Amino acid sequence: MKKTSANTSKFIKVLGLALSLAALPLLTGVTGCTTTSHPDQSKGERIDDQATSDRVEDALSADPLYKFGGVNVDTLKGTVQLSGFVTAGEQKTRAGDLARNTVGVREVVNNITVKESAK
Repeated sequence: MKKTSANTSKFIKVLGLALSLAALPLLTGVTGCTTTSHPDQSKGERIDDQATSDRVEDALSADPLYKFGGVNVDTLKGTVQLSGFVTAGEQKTRAGDLARNTVGVREVVNNITVKESAK
């Protein structure tokens, strides 16, 4: 009788551990869905910033002299950050000017890097 009771007790402990481990991913998934990269920003601000980024990207890709495929655009509360690589200083300047003249842009932080030409 004692052996059965001990086995039952061990089974319950193992079952409890297994259920706890199985619930962990569910809890992590649920809490992970509620966090954002900018928690102090409202949903409307995120939508506005995404629209601004899209307009800047459209302006960069429509430029007749340069195609800015190596430039990334991020926007937070109207401030546009440009990053990535171009081959000439004129491209960096032009990308900043295009971004500044885009609707919804309050400020531009131009962190584009000009690649050194191999000689």
